[in-house]
Amino acid sequence: MTQTQIIVGAAIIRDGALLAAQRSQPEALFGRWELPGGKVDPGEEELDALVRECREELGVDIRPIERINYEVTFPPRNDGSEAVMRVWTAEILDDAEPVALEHLALRWLKSDVLADIDWLPADVPFLDAIRPHLRP
Repeated sequence: MTQTQIIVGAAIIRDGALLAAQRSQPEALFGRWELPGGKVDPGEEELDALVRECREELGVDIRPIERINYEVTFPPRNDGSEAVMRVWTAEILDDAEPVALEHLALRWLKSDVLADIDWLPADVPFLDAIRPHLRP
């Protein structure tokens, strides 16, 4: 049996706003919005992967704060393997400014505009848990 692929996401919050990243690829996801993050590599710890992914995608170091207490299961893949997404609230260290190194754009979103963008389906279930951390 294949091991479940863990996907980690960062709900990076600064000054009451959430950082959203707009996908540049693959074509099927082009232009949609997500929480930064990605796959946990074999033998890698989840939080190490989260920090690495944010460094690669945004050029910043983060500090994970708290894991949102549920996960999203992706539909089975073509090879029958499974994947789940887990999200942590996080903050950027040293007041560094994130850069869209692998995305089309970045946006800081307050709670009143979270629903105004086209989120990837896996990210949507986490928004209600993130909203209390944000300002309107």
